[in-house]
Amino acid sequence: MASADLREELLCSICLSLYTDPVTLRCGHNFCRVCIGQYLNAQDRSRDYSCPECRTVYRRRPALQRNITLRNVVERVRSTEPSNEEITGIRCTYCIHSPVPAVKSCLHCEASLCDDHLRVHSKGPEHVLTDPSTSLENRKCPVHKKILEYYCTEDAACICVTCSLDGEHRGHQVETLDEASEKKKKKLRDVLQKMTTKREKTEKRLEESRRKAQEKASGEAERVTALFKDIRKWLDDLKKRILSEVSRQEMHASFLMSDVIQELEIKKDKLSRKMKDIEELCNMTDPLTVLQEPDTGDLCDPEEGGDEEDTGGHDGGEEDTGGHDKTHDINMDIIAWMLHEGFSDIKRNLETILPSKFDLLGPQYPNVSQTQDVSVSGTKNVKDTIMAAGDGGIYGEGPVDILLDINTAYNNLLISNDLKTANWTDINQNRPDTAERFQYYPQVMSSRGFTSGRHYWDVEIRRSGMWRVGMCYPSIDRRGNQSGIGDNNKSWGLCAGLINRTCYIVVHDQEVIKLPQQCCQDRFRISLDYEAGKLSFYELCDPIRHLHTFTTTFTEPLHAVWNIGGGHIQILGGGGSADLRFHHKSMEW
Repeated sequence: MASADLREELLCSICLSLYTDPVTLRCGHNFCRVCIGQYLNAQDRSRDYSCPECRTVYRRRPALQRNITLRNVVERVRSTEPSNEEITGIRCTYCIHSPVPAVKSCLHCEASLCDDHLRVHSKGPEHVLTDPSTSLENRKCPVHKKILEYYCTEDAACICVTCSLDGEHRGHQVETLDEASEKKKKKLRDVLQKMTTKREKTEKRLEESRRKAQEKASGEAERVTALFKDIRKWLDDLKKRILSEVSRQEMHASFLMSDVIQELEIKKDKLSRKMKDIEELCNMTDPLTVLQEPDTGDLCDPEEGGDEEDTGGHDGGEEDTGGHDKTHDINMDIIAWMLHEGFSDIKRNLETILPSKFDLLGPQYPNVSQTQDVSVSGTKNVKDTIMAAGDGGIYGEGPVDILLDINTAYNNLLISNDLKTANWTDINQNRPDTAERFQYYPQVMSSRGFTSGRHYWDVEIRRSGMWRVGMCYPSIDRRGNQSGIGDNNKSWGLCAGLINRTCYIVVHDQEVIKLPQQCCQDRFRISLDYEAGKLSFYELCDPIRHLHTFTTTFTEPLHAVWNIGGGHIQILGGGGSADLRFHHKSMEW
C-alpha cells in the first residue's frame, strides 16, 4: 500500500506517468521537462504564463529548475517495476509475483508461458503451442474439449479430431484450418476484385450521368436563350409592322380630311363676307338705303344652311359619327389582326420548340380563326357579337374554357376533374398547405390571368348563403380576415347584401357600395377592359342589366376569383355540395 501511495506521488500531473527529467517551478510544483515545456509554449501567444496545477501567474516565462533528488527517486522506483512493454503485453500465467511477458500459449493447458516456464513445459503431442493469446477457450471444441484442427466444408464449422471420426461430422468432407482459411481468403479476394470493378464502373456511370446532365442543362439554357432572342426579334418586327400600319392609316385619314377641311374653309370665307355685309347694313343711318337693300333673309343661302347642318353632323352628329367610328373600327381591326397574327406566329414557334411545356402557359393569345375571316383580297370581315349594356357594350363570340386553379382552392372546396365546378364539402381535402392556397375563406382563383384585352364570362351561382364573385391580383393575401374578395386593395367583388339578401353590393378595399337593384337572378356577367381599367358586373336578365363598373388602373395580371360561401350554400344533387358553374368568352376585335 505504501509503495502504491509513493508511486502516485511520482506521477506528472500533465502526462500522468512517472516523471521524466523532472523540473520545478518557483511555486514548488514538479513536472516532466517536456510536458511543462509544451504547456508553456502554448501560452507564448497570450504572454500569460501560469502553473497548470496551482494556477500561479508569472509575468514572464518562468525558469525551470532541474530536480535532481526527485529524478533519482523516480529512477529507483522505475527499476523495480516492469517495463511498459511487459505491462501492456500478455503475461505469463505462472509468474504471479511480478508481471512477465508470455512468449507462447498452450492450447491444452489453456495457459500462457514465459521463457522460463516454457523450458520446463511438457513436450507431449497434446500440448499444442501457439502465439500468445487470451482467447484460448475459443480454440477448443465445446463438445470434446479438444483443439480445433479441421474445417467441415458441409456444415461450415471448425471441428476437432473426435468430431470428424465419431461425432456428428463423421463422414463429412473436412480440410485443415490452414487449407480452409486459404480457400476462404481466395474467395474473399475474388469478391473484393469484383466489388472493386463494380465500384469503378459505378464511378464511370456517375461521371457520365453528371456530364450528360450538365450538357443537357447547358443545351436547354442555350435553346431558351435563342428562343427569347427570337421572341424579341419577332416582337420588334411586329412593332415595326404595326407602327407602319398606324402611320399609313394616319396619312390616309389626313388625306380624307383634307377635302373636308378645304370645303369648310370656303364656307368660312363665304360666311365672313355675308357677316361683313350685314354689319355694314346695320351701321347705315339712312332708312331708305336700308330698306332698298335686299331682305336679310335673302342674304342666307338655304342650301348653305343645309350644308351647315351637314357640317354639324360631321362635327358631332350621331349618324355620321357612327360612320366614322365604323371606319375607325375597321382600321383597329387591321391592327388587331396584325397583333393576333404576330402572337400566333410566336405561339406556333413556342409550340415547336417547347411542345411538352407550352401547355402550361395556358391560352394566353387569342385564336384569330375563331373570330374573323380574311378574304383573298385582304378585306377582313369581323364577326363580333355586340350585346348592349350599361357601360357601352360587351364583345365576344364563342365560349372559351376558363379553368379553376386547384392549387389555390380552399381545403373544403371540392374541385371537379374538368376544373370547371367548385363544390363546398364538409370533408377536408387535405391538400398541401402552400403559400398560394386560400386558408381563411372558401375561395378559389382561375389558373388564367389577363394582362390585356377585353374579356367577359358568365357565372351561374346556386346558393342559399353568402357568395362573392370578382377578380383579383395574384399577389392577394391567402391568409387572414383581409384575404376575402373586396376586403383589400387587390380584389374587386360583387355579392348579395350581407343583411338584406334581396339587394346587391360591390366591395373593394373594404369600401362597400349598396346597389339600388334588387336580386332576381342567379346568373351574372363579368366584363373586363384591361387597358381602359374597367371591371363591370351585369345581371343576365332580359334585357341584360348593368349593375356596377369599377374604374382604375390595373398594375398586375387579373384572375377571376370566387367565394362560394361555405355551408350556407344551397345543396345540389345531394352530398352537401354547392355548384358554381361558369362560361368564358374572349373579346376579339
